[in-house]
Amino acid sequence: MKQIVTWLIVIALSLGIVQAEEGLNDGKPFADTHIIMQVSDADPVHYQAVLDISNNLTKGYGQEMIDIEIIAFGAGVPMLLAKDNKFSKRIASLQEHGVRFYVCGNTLDTMERKSHKRPEMVLGVEVVQIGVKFLIDEIKRGYIDIHP
Repeated sequence: MKQIVTWLIVIALSLGIVQAEEGLNDGKPFADTHIIMQVSDADPVHYQAVLDISNNLTKGYGQEMIDIEIIAFGAGVPMLLAKDNKFSKRIASLQEHGVRFYVCGNTLDTMERKSHKRPEMVLGVEVVQIGVKFLIDEIKRGYIDIHP
């Protein structure tokens, strides 16, 4: 089914029937809602809320119609650490449904200075150097900021 939808999107874009919204996520050309959620608290209840909201939005809108990004910085970075992460399966599932996860490189640098080892992230998490700047830039581009 995913392949059929993908081919329909490619055909529609190539024929000019549908145009992707410039400047946002080219991987989700039909998405008309673009969300960025920040994780900056160390509370696992907050982590759970972000994952629940992402899941509910994906189901409510349909994964092709919503674009979701999650940025973790400061105290929120442990949500995306690979070691002993009880959320890693949920994160992987959301990634399969197009949710993208980002982590602050500055926070990782600080963690590395303190422990003398760079922490490993859950597979598929992308590092951005300044998490708060990434959040601000995405909001400027048109993403709606949600901080549960």
